[in-house]
Amino acid sequence: MPKNTFLELDEAKKEKITEAALNEFAAYGYEISSTNRIVKECGISKGSLFQYFENKEDLYFYLIDTVAKEMAEDMKPDIGKLPKNIKERIIEYSLREISWYMENPVKGRFMIGMASERGDIYKKTIERYGEKSSGIYEELIKDAKFNGKAGTNEMSDALQWVLKGYNEKFLKENDPDKTPLRKLEKKYVTGLSTYLDIILQTGDS
Repeated sequence: MPKNTFLELDEAKKEKITEAALNEFAAYGYEISSTNRIVKECGISKGSLFQYFENKEDLYFYLIDTVAKEMAEDMKPDIGKLPKNIKERIIEYSLREISWYMENPVKGRFMIGMASERGDIYKKTIERYGEKSSGIYEELIKDAKFNGKAGTNEMSDALQWVLKGYNEKFLKENDPDKTPLRKLEKKYVTGLSTYLDIILQTGDS
């Protein structure tokens, strides 16, 4: 959590620090990101940064909390209003998510990068956010029929891995600044459908 000294800053300065940190972590990931570059970009001293946050990790988790909250508010995913068909339900939810990433490219790269981290920071992120993330996928596939003998927990994990991997690959290979969003959305759905057909029985029953 940020210290009170950060919370008491005016909104413009908080936004400047947050933007500089997001740019850094989105570009370099957690391990090789540099607080020196962050303070240089936002025009403060390194000492000042650590008057606002305990350490680099504290800043990183503040960004995750901030971006995840903004994303949730923008998407407002009401699972109950999504299509009943399991494949259509997953596609519509995933399309909302990838569209948000493309409309907010730096924040999108940051969130995708967070899911790709390894080492100690990855373990701490899973401990802190893992259950919240998996709960969304469990809700999406509730009452669905699956290929094979996989249970709900296994399919929830498989769906989470497939969507995160596919989203990361899609964002790396497609530039929303060069291609109309609607065209990208159609391409996204086509590709995702292929993977979903492998792991789901997609009949209407």
